[in-house]
Amino acid sequence: MDPPQHTVYRRMIDPYFTQERVEAFEPECRQIAGDLLKALSNAPSFEVMACLAEPYAVRIQCSFLGWPTSLHEPLLQWVRKNRKATLARDTDAMAAIALEFDGHIRSQLQWREEAGDAAPDDITTSLVRQTVDGKQLGHGEIVSILRNWTVGELGTIAACVGIIVHFLAENPEIQRRLRLDRSGLSPAIEEILRLHGPLISNRRTAVRSVEIGGRRIEAGERMTVIWASANRDAEAFEAADAYRPDRDQMPNLLYGAGIHICPGAALARMQLKVMINELLDTIGPFSLVTGAEPLPAVYPASGFASVFLQVDI
Repeated sequence: MDPPQHTVYRRMIDPYFTQERVEAFEPECRQIAGDLLKALSNAPSFEVMACLAEPYAVRIQCSFLGWPTSLHEPLLQWVRKNRKATLARDTDAMAAIALEFDGHIRSQLQWREEAGDAAPDDITTSLVRQTVDGKQLGHGEIVSILRNWTVGELGTIAACVGIIVHFLAENPEIQRRLRLDRSGLSPAIEEILRLHGPLISNRRTAVRSVEIGGRRIEAGERMTVIWASANRDAEAFEAADAYRPDRDQMPNLLYGAGIHICPGAALARMQLKVMINELLDTIGPFSLVTGAEPLPAVYPASGFASVFLQVDI
């Protein structure tokens, strides 16, 4: 959306991601991360994406939205089917999978409408009762909002966890320093994800003619904006390919910029910090399993399809 339509909906959405709401949700995230890591604490090795990153993303999202635990496994399977269909560019399968996801959301909306005043006091119920310019949101609008929140959250948070854990496994000295001093954890996460972004690109259409970097882009021209390249731009970051967590992160486009900047940025930052904090508290020094090379995700996805860790003795 563009203004003025975007402005109205953005004003409605932003209160769901206030700092107060993020702080109130933090203990729940810590409990979820702790439970997952406790189950892995005695394992000599494990695969990060399937055992930790993806379950964490699904559970925190369901908890944030007030969705039942019975959706955990269906959503995990949905994430994997969606990834497979996207990689295969199977448009028929992608359409069917999109409808499947919409069905999960609509069932939650319908149940809350039928429950009336007995519906749980959660974000999904709030959206069912939400109005914009005096008009109640329709199911299609709510489904669109929750699809954006959930699909982005499930894939991106899981990818971020995999990327950060892989980086720490490959850099034992950085891992050691963060174990000793957690005050540097937040800037370290920002810098790791600048170097290896969970989002590679977005497709856009120019609404007017413009010249950028000596290249003329005409109105109506379609393009792919490569966030990952922008975050390694030597004009924006000195020694752009180097890990420097103390650098100014203002140019970092990890969460976007301008009026479309990610409304859930504070929520995502908290969720990632909680997970890595709990990981460093629960699991001893770790490294990559010898002979089990990490399997990178395939474009347009980013991060890893699998990362095997071993806990060093």
